[in-house]
Amino acid sequence: MVKRVLKRLFNPGDSLSQRVVHAGFWAFALRITDRLFGLARTIVLARVLSPNDFGLFGIALLGLSALNTFSQTGFQQALIQKKGDIKPYLDTAWTVQVIRGFVLAGILFGIAPYVASFFGEPMAAPLLRVLGLSAVFQGLTNIGVVYFQKELEFHKRFIYMFSGTLADLGVAIPAALILRNAWALVFGLLAGNFVRMAVSYFIHPYRPRVWLDGPKVKELYAFGKWILGSSILVFLLNQGDDIFVGKLLGATMLGFYQMAYRLSNLPATEITHVISQVTFPAYSKLQDEFKTLRHAFLNTIQVIANISFPLAAGIASLSPLFTIIFLGQKWMLMVPAMQVLAVWGLIRSLDAATSSLWQAIGRPYMPTYFQLAKLLLLAAIIYPLTDRWGILGTASAVAFESIIVHIIRWVFIARTLRMAPIKVFKRF
Repeated sequence: MVKRVLKRLFNPGDSLSQRVVHAGFWAFALRITDRLFGLARTIVLARVLSPNDFGLFGIALLGLSALNTFSQTGFQQALIQKKGDIKPYLDTAWTVQVIRGFVLAGILFGIAPYVASFFGEPMAAPLLRVLGLSAVFQGLTNIGVVYFQKELEFHKRFIYMFSGTLADLGVAIPAALILRNAWALVFGLLAGNFVRMAVSYFIHPYRPRVWLDGPKVKELYAFGKWILGSSILVFLLNQGDDIFVGKLLGATMLGFYQMAYRLSNLPATEITHVISQVTFPAYSKLQDEFKTLRHAFLNTIQVIANISFPLAAGIASLSPLFTIIFLGQKWMLMVPAMQVLAVWGLIRSLDAATSSLWQAIGRPYMPTYFQLAKLLLLAAIIYPLTDRWGILGTASAVAFESIIVHIIRWVFIARTLRMAPIKVFKRF
Protein backbone atom coordinates (compact mmCIF):
# COMPACT_ATOMS: atom_id res chain seq x y z
CA MET A 1 0.00 0.00 0.00
CA VAL A 2 2.76 2.43 0.99
CA LYS A 3 4.80 1.52 -2.10
CA ARG A 4 1.77 2.13 -4.30
CA VAL A 5 1.17 5.57 -2.80
CA LEU A 6 4.85 6.52 -3.16
CA LYS A 7 4.86 5.31 -6.75
CA ARG A 8 1.89 7.53 -7.57
CA LEU A 9 3.46 10.49 -5.79
CA PHE A 10 6.71 10.31 -7.73
CA ASN A 11 5.51 8.85 -11.04
CA PRO A 12 3.64 11.43 -13.19
CA GLY A 13 2.00 8.78 -15.38
CA ASP A 14 1.78 8.54 -19.15
CA SER A 15 -1.41 10.36 -20.17
CA LEU A 16 -1.70 14.15 -20.16
CA SER A 17 -4.58 14.09 -17.67
CA GLN A 18 -2.56 11.96 -15.23
CA ARG A 19 0.42 14.28 -15.54
CA VAL A 20 -1.73 17.38 -15.04
CA VAL A 21 -3.32 15.94 -11.87
CA HIS A 22 0.09 14.83 -10.59
CA ALA A 23 1.61 18.24 -11.36
CA GLY A 24 -1.33 19.98 -9.73
CA PHE A 25 -0.88 18.00 -6.53
CA TRP A 26 2.81 18.86 -6.26
CA ALA A 27 2.30 22.46 -7.28
CA PHE A 28 -0.30 22.87 -4.54
CA ALA A 29 1.93 21.06 -2.08
CA LEU A 30 4.78 23.41 -2.91
CA ARG A 31 2.74 26.59 -2.72
CA ILE A 32 0.83 25.67 0.43
CA THR A 33 3.98 24.47 2.21
CA ASP A 34 5.92 27.46 0.95
CA ARG A 35 3.24 29.93 2.06
CA LEU A 36 2.76 28.31 5.46
CA PHE A 37 6.48 28.61 6.14
CA GLY A 38 6.40 32.11 4.68
CA LEU A 39 3.49 33.08 6.92
CA ALA A 40 5.29 31.75 10.00
CA ARG A 41 8.38 33.71 8.93
CA THR A 42 6.33 36.88 8.45
CA ILE A 43 4.63 36.59 11.84
CA VAL A 44 7.91 36.05 13.69
CA LEU A 45 9.72 38.82 11.85
CA ALA A 46 6.81 41.23 12.26
CA ARG A 47 7.02 40.70 16.01
CA VAL A 48 10.78 41.32 16.08
CA LEU A 49 11.21 44.00 13.41
CA SER A 50 9.44 47.33 12.95
CA PRO A 51 7.28 48.52 10.00
CA ASN A 52 10.19 50.82 9.11
CA ASP A 53 12.54 47.83 8.77
CA PHE A 54 10.09 46.18 6.38
CA GLY A 55 9.78 49.48 4.52
CA LEU A 56 13.57 49.82 4.07
CA PHE A 57 13.77 46.25 2.78
CA GLY A 58 10.78 46.97 0.57
CA ILE A 59 12.57 49.94 -1.01
CA ALA A 60 15.65 47.82 -1.73
CA LEU A 61 13.47 45.05 -3.12
CA LEU A 62 11.67 47.53 -5.35
CA GLY A 63 14.98 48.53 -6.93
CA LEU A 64 15.91 44.90 -7.52
CA SER A 65 12.46 44.01 -8.85
CA ALA A 66 12.41 46.99 -11.21
CA LEU A 67 15.69 46.09 -12.91
CA ASN A 68 14.79 42.40 -12.92
CA THR A 69 11.49 43.16 -14.64
CA PHE A 70 12.77 45.66 -17.18
CA SER A 71 15.45 43.19 -18.30
CA GLN A 72 13.11 40.17 -18.46
CA THR A 73 13.82 37.97 -21.50
CA GLY A 74 10.78 35.70 -21.39
CA PHE A 75 13.02 32.87 -22.62
CA GLN A 76 11.79 30.32 -20.08
CA GLN A 77 8.15 30.90 -21.03
CA ALA A 78 9.16 30.64 -24.69
CA LEU A 79 10.87 27.30 -24.01
CA ILE A 80 7.80 25.98 -22.18
CA GLN A 81 5.44 27.03 -24.97
CA LYS A 82 7.71 25.83 -27.79
CA LYS A 83 6.80 22.57 -29.52
CA GLY A 84 9.38 19.85 -30.03
CA ASP A 85 12.87 19.42 -28.59
CA ILE A 86 14.20 22.50 -26.79
CA LYS A 87 17.65 21.13 -25.93
CA PRO A 88 19.41 23.03 -28.76
CA TYR A 89 18.17 26.28 -27.21
CA LEU A 90 19.23 25.66 -23.60
CA ASP A 91 22.88 26.76 -23.71
CA THR A 92 21.99 30.00 -25.46
CA ALA A 93 19.17 30.72 -23.01
CA TRP A 94 21.46 29.98 -20.03
CA THR A 95 24.28 32.17 -21.37
CA VAL A 96 21.92 35.12 -21.79
CA GLN A 97 20.59 34.42 -18.28
CA VAL A 98 24.11 34.48 -16.75
CA ILE A 99 25.16 37.66 -18.56
CA ARG A 100 21.95 39.34 -17.48
CA GLY A 101 22.52 38.36 -13.82
CA PHE A 102 26.01 39.88 -13.62
CA VAL A 103 24.98 43.02 -15.48
CA LEU A 104 22.04 43.54 -13.13
CA ALA A 105 24.26 43.15 -10.07
CA GLY A 106 26.66 45.77 -11.44
CA ILE A 107 23.90 48.22 -12.25
CA LEU A 108 22.31 47.79 -8.83
CA PHE A 109 25.63 48.49 -7.12
CA GLY A 110 25.97 51.74 -9.07
CA ILE A 111 22.41 53.07 -8.76
CA ALA A 112 21.76 52.09 -5.13
CA PRO A 113 22.48 55.59 -3.70
CA TYR A 114 20.19 57.22 -6.25
CA VAL A 115 17.33 54.82 -5.50
CA ALA A 116 17.74 55.47 -1.77
CA SER A 117 17.87 59.23 -2.39
CA PHE A 118 14.66 59.08 -4.45
CA PHE A 119 12.81 57.65 -1.45
CA GLY A 120 14.66 59.81 1.06
CA GLU A 121 15.99 56.72 2.86
CA PRO A 122 19.84 56.56 2.63
CA MET A 123 19.91 53.41 4.78
CA ALA A 124 18.34 51.48 1.88
CA ALA A 125 21.43 51.93 -0.36
CA PRO A 126 23.70 49.26 1.22
CA LEU A 127 20.76 46.85 1.37
CA LEU A 128 20.19 47.22 -2.37
CA ARG A 129 23.86 46.77 -3.21
CA VAL A 130 24.06 43.47 -1.36
CA LEU A 131 20.72 42.31 -2.79
CA GLY A 132 22.33 42.52 -6.24
CA LEU A 133 24.00 39.19 -5.47
CA SER A 134 20.60 37.51 -5.78
CA ALA A 135 20.57 38.44 -9.49
CA VAL A 136 23.90 36.62 -9.91
CA PHE A 137 22.61 33.51 -8.12
CA GLN A 138 19.47 33.45 -10.26
CA GLY A 139 21.51 33.91 -13.43
CA LEU A 140 23.78 30.97 -12.62
CA THR A 141 20.84 28.63 -11.90
CA ASN A 142 20.75 25.50 -14.08
CA ILE A 143 18.52 26.17 -17.11
CA GLY A 144 17.56 22.49 -17.06
CA VAL A 145 14.98 23.20 -14.35
CA VAL A 146 12.71 24.57 -17.10
CA TYR A 147 11.87 20.93 -17.87
CA PHE A 148 10.15 20.59 -14.49
CA GLN A 149 7.38 22.90 -15.67
CA LYS A 150 7.43 22.04 -19.37
CA GLU A 151 7.11 18.29 -18.72
CA LEU A 152 4.86 18.75 -15.66
CA GLU A 153 7.44 17.22 -13.31
CA PHE A 154 6.38 19.33 -10.36
CA HIS A 155 7.56 16.82 -7.76
CA LYS A 156 11.12 17.78 -8.75
CA ARG A 157 10.20 21.45 -8.85
CA PHE A 158 8.92 21.06 -5.27
CA ILE A 159 12.35 20.00 -4.04
CA TYR A 160 14.11 22.72 -6.02
CA MET A 161 11.90 25.60 -4.86
CA PHE A 162 11.24 24.49 -1.28
CA SER A 163 14.97 24.15 -0.54
CA GLY A 164 15.26 27.93 -0.97
CA THR A 165 12.26 28.55 1.28
CA LEU A 166 13.85 26.55 4.09
CA ALA A 167 17.14 28.40 3.66
CA ASP A 168 15.41 31.78 3.76
CA LEU A 169 13.52 30.83 6.92
CA GLY A 170 16.60 29.29 8.56
CA VAL A 171 18.69 32.41 8.02
CA ALA A 172 16.18 35.26 8.34
CA ILE A 173 14.75 34.41 11.77
CA PRO A 174 18.06 33.90 13.64
CA ALA A 175 19.47 36.99 11.89
CA ALA A 176 16.44 39.04 12.99
CA LEU A 177 16.83 37.91 16.60
CA ILE A 178 20.52 38.86 16.54
CA LEU A 179 20.58 41.99 14.34
CA ARG A 180 17.09 43.40 14.96
CA ASN A 181 17.07 45.28 11.64
CA ALA A 182 16.32 44.99 7.92
CA TRP A 183 19.56 43.12 7.15
CA ALA A 184 17.88 39.94 8.41
CA LEU A 185 15.44 40.11 5.49
CA VAL A 186 18.28 40.66 3.02
CA PHE A 187 20.35 37.73 4.30
CA GLY A 188 17.31 35.46 4.21
CA LEU A 189 16.54 36.30 0.58
CA LEU A 190 20.15 35.77 -0.48
CA ALA A 191 20.34 32.43 1.30
CA GLY A 192 17.18 31.22 -0.44
CA ASN A 193 18.44 32.16 -3.92
CA PHE A 194 21.90 30.69 -3.32
CA VAL A 195 20.53 27.35 -2.13
CA ARG A 196 18.13 27.12 -5.10
CA MET A 197 21.05 27.75 -7.44
CA ALA A 198 23.09 24.95 -5.84
CA VAL A 199 20.18 22.50 -5.71
CA SER A 200 19.34 23.08 -9.39
CA TYR A 201 22.57 21.30 -10.37
CA PHE A 202 21.94 18.38 -8.03
CA ILE A 203 18.36 17.79 -9.09
CA HIS A 204 18.72 18.04 -12.90
CA PRO A 205 21.47 16.31 -14.93
CA TYR A 206 21.75 18.94 -17.65
CA ARG A 207 25.05 20.84 -17.57
CA PRO A 208 24.85 24.13 -19.48
CA ARG A 209 27.83 25.65 -21.23
CA VAL A 210 28.54 29.16 -22.45
CA TRP A 211 27.23 29.47 -26.00
CA LEU A 212 25.42 32.20 -27.90
CA ASP A 213 23.48 31.44 -31.06
CA GLY A 214 22.14 34.65 -32.59
CA PRO A 215 19.25 33.12 -34.59
CA LYS A 216 18.08 31.17 -31.55
CA VAL A 217 18.18 34.32 -29.38
CA LYS A 218 16.07 36.09 -31.99
CA GLU A 219 13.60 33.20 -32.17
CA LEU A 220 13.13 33.00 -28.40
CA TYR A 221 12.86 36.77 -28.11
CA ALA A 222 10.06 36.86 -30.71
CA PHE A 223 7.85 35.19 -28.08
CA GLY A 224 9.64 36.52 -25.01
CA LYS A 225 9.28 40.21 -25.94
CA TRP A 226 5.58 40.02 -25.13
CA ILE A 227 6.40 38.44 -21.79
CA LEU A 228 8.79 41.35 -21.22
CA GLY A 229 6.10 43.89 -22.11
CA SER A 230 3.53 42.21 -19.91
CA SER A 231 6.04 41.84 -17.05
CA ILE A 232 6.90 45.53 -17.15
CA LEU A 233 3.25 46.51 -17.00
CA VAL A 234 2.55 43.98 -14.24
CA PHE A 235 5.49 45.43 -12.29
CA LEU A 236 4.22 48.98 -12.68
CA LEU A 237 0.77 47.84 -11.57
CA ASN A 238 1.85 45.61 -8.68
CA GLN A 239 4.86 47.64 -7.56
CA GLY A 240 3.90 51.10 -8.82
CA ASP A 241 1.63 51.57 -5.84
CA ASP A 242 4.53 50.59 -3.56
CA ILE A 243 6.79 53.14 -5.26
CA PHE A 244 4.07 55.76 -4.91
CA VAL A 245 3.47 55.04 -1.22
CA GLY A 246 7.20 54.94 -0.45
CA LYS A 247 7.80 58.26 -2.19
CA LEU A 248 4.70 60.11 -0.96
CA LEU A 249 4.17 58.63 2.52
CA GLY A 250 7.62 57.28 3.54
CA ALA A 251 9.23 53.95 4.46
CA THR A 252 7.08 53.28 7.54
CA MET A 253 3.78 53.58 5.64
CA LEU A 254 5.29 51.48 2.87
CA GLY A 255 5.97 48.80 5.47
CA PHE A 256 2.31 48.88 6.52
CA TYR A 257 1.09 48.80 2.93
CA GLN A 258 3.34 45.95 1.81
CA MET A 259 2.35 43.84 4.81
CA ALA A 260 -1.34 44.46 4.04
CA TYR A 261 -0.74 43.51 0.42
CA ARG A 262 1.19 40.36 1.30
CA LEU A 263 -1.38 39.01 3.73
CA SER A 264 -4.54 40.01 1.84
CA ASN A 265 -3.37 38.32 -1.37
CA LEU A 266 -1.73 35.31 0.21
CA PRO A 267 -4.40 32.60 -0.04
CA ALA A 268 -6.40 33.47 -3.16
CA THR A 269 -3.68 34.59 -5.54
CA GLU A 270 -1.05 32.11 -4.39
CA ILE A 271 -3.36 29.14 -4.82
CA THR A 272 -4.68 30.23 -8.19
CA HIS A 273 -1.21 31.13 -9.47
CA VAL A 274 -0.28 27.54 -8.72
CA ILE A 275 -3.12 26.47 -10.98
CA SER A 276 -1.78 28.78 -13.68
CA GLN A 277 1.68 27.21 -13.42
CA VAL A 278 0.15 23.84 -14.21
CA THR A 279 -2.39 24.99 -16.78
CA PHE A 280 0.11 26.93 -18.91
CA PRO A 281 2.10 23.85 -20.01
CA ALA A 282 -1.10 21.79 -20.12
CA TYR A 283 -2.90 24.34 -22.33
CA SER A 284 0.22 24.52 -24.52
CA LYS A 285 -0.10 20.81 -25.23
CA LEU A 286 -3.81 21.30 -26.07
CA GLN A 287 -3.38 24.40 -28.26
CA ASP A 288 -4.33 22.45 -31.41
CA GLU A 289 -7.42 20.85 -29.80
CA PHE A 290 -9.76 23.83 -29.39
CA LYS A 291 -12.85 22.13 -27.91
CA THR A 292 -10.82 20.25 -25.33
CA LEU A 293 -8.90 23.42 -24.47
CA ARG A 294 -12.12 25.42 -24.00
CA HIS A 295 -13.63 22.74 -21.77
CA ALA A 296 -10.45 22.55 -19.66
CA PHE A 297 -10.29 26.33 -19.30
CA LEU A 298 -13.91 26.72 -18.18
CA ASN A 299 -13.53 23.94 -15.61
CA THR A 300 -10.38 25.62 -14.31
CA ILE A 301 -12.19 28.95 -13.94
CA GLN A 302 -14.94 27.30 -11.93
CA VAL A 303 -12.40 25.74 -9.56
CA ILE A 304 -10.63 29.09 -9.12
CA ALA A 305 -13.91 30.88 -8.38
CA ASN A 306 -14.86 28.26 -5.79
CA ILE A 307 -11.54 28.84 -4.01
CA SER A 308 -11.13 32.59 -4.37
CA PHE A 309 -14.55 33.97 -3.42
CA PRO A 310 -14.78 32.44 0.08
CA LEU A 311 -11.10 33.11 0.79
CA ALA A 312 -11.41 36.78 -0.14
CA ALA A 313 -14.48 37.13 2.06
CA GLY A 314 -12.68 35.41 4.93
CA ILE A 315 -9.66 37.70 4.68
CA ALA A 316 -11.78 40.84 4.63
CA SER A 317 -13.78 39.80 7.69
CA LEU A 318 -11.01 38.27 9.80
CA SER A 319 -8.15 40.69 9.11
CA PRO A 320 -8.64 42.80 12.30
CA LEU A 321 -8.63 39.72 14.52
CA PHE A 322 -5.69 38.12 12.70
CA THR A 323 -3.61 41.29 12.90
CA ILE A 324 -4.09 41.94 16.59
CA ILE A 325 -3.44 38.30 17.57
CA PHE A 326 -0.48 37.43 15.34
CA LEU A 327 1.23 40.71 14.47
CA GLY A 328 0.37 42.96 17.39
CA GLN A 329 -1.19 46.36 17.97
CA LYS A 330 1.58 48.22 16.09
CA TRP A 331 0.28 46.80 12.76
CA MET A 332 -3.44 47.65 13.18
CA LEU A 333 -3.15 50.76 10.98
CA MET A 334 -2.97 48.52 7.89
CA VAL A 335 -6.27 46.67 8.46
CA PRO A 336 -8.62 48.86 6.31
CA ALA A 337 -6.18 48.70 3.38
CA MET A 338 -5.87 44.94 3.85
CA GLN A 339 -9.65 44.50 3.64
CA VAL A 340 -9.88 46.47 0.39
CA LEU A 341 -6.90 44.63 -1.10
CA ALA A 342 -8.70 41.35 -0.47
CA VAL A 343 -11.09 42.37 -3.27
CA TRP A 344 -8.13 43.03 -5.53
CA GLY A 345 -6.72 39.61 -4.64
CA LEU A 346 -9.97 38.02 -5.78
CA ILE A 347 -9.84 39.79 -9.16
CA ARG A 348 -6.16 39.04 -9.58
CA SER A 349 -6.72 35.32 -9.01
CA LEU A 350 -9.32 35.19 -11.79
CA ASP A 351 -7.18 37.20 -14.18
CA ALA A 352 -4.19 34.88 -13.68
CA ALA A 353 -6.04 32.07 -15.45
CA THR A 354 -6.60 34.13 -18.59
CA SER A 355 -2.93 35.03 -19.03
CA SER A 356 -1.85 31.39 -19.12
CA LEU A 357 -4.51 30.65 -21.75
CA TRP A 358 -3.42 33.46 -24.07
CA GLN A 359 0.25 32.57 -23.70
CA ALA A 360 -0.45 28.91 -24.41
CA ILE A 361 -2.31 29.59 -27.67
CA GLY A 362 0.40 31.93 -28.94
CA ARG A 363 -1.21 35.29 -28.11
CA PRO A 364 1.11 36.61 -25.37
CA TYR A 365 0.32 40.18 -26.43
CA MET A 366 -3.24 40.08 -25.05
CA PRO A 367 -2.29 40.29 -21.33
CA THR A 368 0.06 43.14 -22.25
CA TYR A 369 -2.79 45.21 -23.68
CA PHE A 370 -4.96 44.73 -20.61
CA GLN A 371 -2.13 45.50 -18.21
CA LEU A 372 -1.57 48.74 -20.12
CA ALA A 373 -5.25 49.69 -19.74
CA LYS A 374 -5.09 49.00 -15.99
CA LEU A 375 -1.92 51.03 -15.64
CA LEU A 376 -3.41 54.07 -17.38
CA LEU A 377 -6.52 53.93 -15.20
CA LEU A 378 -4.47 53.49 -12.03
CA ALA A 379 -2.20 56.42 -12.94
CA ALA A 380 -5.26 58.66 -13.27
CA ILE A 381 -6.73 57.93 -9.82
CA ILE A 382 -3.95 56.85 -7.46
CA TYR A 383 -2.67 60.31 -6.47
CA PRO A 384 -5.97 61.95 -5.44
CA LEU A 385 -7.10 58.87 -3.51
CA THR A 386 -3.75 58.39 -1.74
CA ASP A 387 -3.46 62.08 -0.96
CA ARG A 388 -6.90 62.03 0.67
CA TRP A 389 -6.98 58.64 2.46
CA GLY A 390 -3.36 57.46 2.68
CA ILE A 391 -2.71 53.75 2.11
CA LEU A 392 -6.47 53.07 2.19
CA GLY A 393 -6.82 55.36 -0.82
CA THR A 394 -3.98 53.54 -2.60
CA ALA A 395 -5.66 50.19 -1.97
CA SER A 396 -8.99 51.56 -3.23
CA ALA A 397 -7.38 52.80 -6.47
CA VAL A 398 -5.80 49.39 -7.09
CA ALA A 399 -9.07 47.55 -6.47
CA PHE A 400 -11.14 49.92 -8.64
CA GLU A 401 -8.95 49.69 -11.76
CA SER A 402 -8.85 45.90 -11.45
CA ILE A 403 -12.64 45.58 -11.37
CA ILE A 404 -13.21 47.82 -14.41
CA VAL A 405 -10.60 46.18 -16.66
CA HIS A 406 -11.51 42.71 -15.40
CA ILE A 407 -15.00 42.98 -16.90
CA ILE A 408 -13.57 44.02 -20.29
CA ARG A 409 -10.97 41.24 -20.16
CA TRP A 410 -13.61 38.55 -19.78
CA VAL A 411 -15.59 39.83 -22.74
CA PHE A 412 -12.49 39.26 -24.86
CA ILE A 413 -11.96 35.84 -23.30
CA ALA A 414 -15.49 34.88 -24.36
CA ARG A 415 -14.67 35.91 -27.93
CA THR A 416 -11.47 33.88 -27.84
CA LEU A 417 -13.46 30.85 -26.71
CA ARG A 418 -16.18 31.58 -29.30
CA MET A 419 -19.02 31.72 -26.80
CA ALA A 420 -21.37 34.27 -25.23
CA PRO A 421 -19.81 36.28 -22.34
CA ILE A 422 -22.71 35.35 -20.05
CA LYS A 423 -21.71 31.67 -20.28
CA VAL A 424 -18.25 32.53 -19.01
CA PHE A 425 -19.56 34.66 -16.13
CA LYS A 426 -21.92 31.85 -15.10
CA ARG A 427 -18.87 29.77 -14.24
CA PHE A 428 -18.17 32.22 -11.40
